[in-house]
Amino acid sequence: MSDLLPSPLSPSGTRDTLARLGHQPKRFLGQNFLVDGNIVRKSLELAAIAPGDRVVEVGPGLGTLTAALLSSGAEVWAIERDATLHGHLQTTLVAAAAGRFHLLEGDAVEQPIAGLPTDLAEAGFKVVANLPYAISTPWMDAILSGPLPQRMVLMLQFEAAQRYAAEPGTKLFGAISIFLQSAYGLAPGHKVAAACFYPRPDVESYLLHLVRKPAPHVFPAASKALIRTCFQQRRKQIGALLRDKLPDGGQAWIAQLSAAGLDARARPEEIPAILWQSLVPA
Repeated sequence: MSDLLPSPLSPSGTRDTLARLGHQPKRFLGQNFLVDGNIVRKSLELAAIAPGDRVVEVGPGLGTLTAALLSSGAEVWAIERDATLHGHLQTTLVAAAAGRFHLLEGDAVEQPIAGLPTDLAEAGFKVVANLPYAISTPWMDAILSGPLPQRMVLMLQFEAAQRYAAEPGTKLFGAISIFLQSAYGLAPGHKVAAACFYPRPDVESYLLHLVRKPAPHVFPAASKALIRTCFQQRRKQIGALLRDKLPDGGQAWIAQLSAAGLDARARPEEIPAILWQSLVPA
């Protein structure tokens, strides 16, 4: 779309735009703006963006990624918490996008699919986002309640990406690993250096590439709460953790663990996601 205003990708262009807006990047909102066009192109490539795709974006900021999505022919639903940046996007992209850019001002944890109507979400959508670190896990928890995107390409702090991809038996494996891996397969992603952002973050980032499984498992709220409780005491044995939480003390589920080569002495982090899927509170 040649009529879309170009978004700054260089550090100097980004600084100039922020200065014109009188805006200082807010660390607590994770405002580290992409200044590398190759990473923008890689994000769209991993997400396999095609004309007509419905795409949700979280924290569009100055619109660098947004403009690329729109130029690829996608229809974008985005949510931006910062009022100044929301106003900037409203004046630079909304009118130019000819009805294909739907912008909300608000909290992405409360509206994880940025106002995308449920019927359209159920028909299929993708998520491409530079996800603020402070909300990455609560947002992921919310998006995994459904409707589930077909594919997600998420810019995350490397530590968060490691946590989502963690395997059983490791210290990073936790409740969010279970919820995510029960619904999505991890496709090859891409490491992103701090120099690709302005201002530079203190850590490396990673483009996490997730593809929805043919039969994704979505945990009911009660099961998620119980699993989180177990991981809050992750060094305790699962038998002791469940003794007072299930009517049978968890014996029926522990029998399933035994069939898989585990027993009541297993710690939560040792139990693979597929076994957690059958843990259902009464």
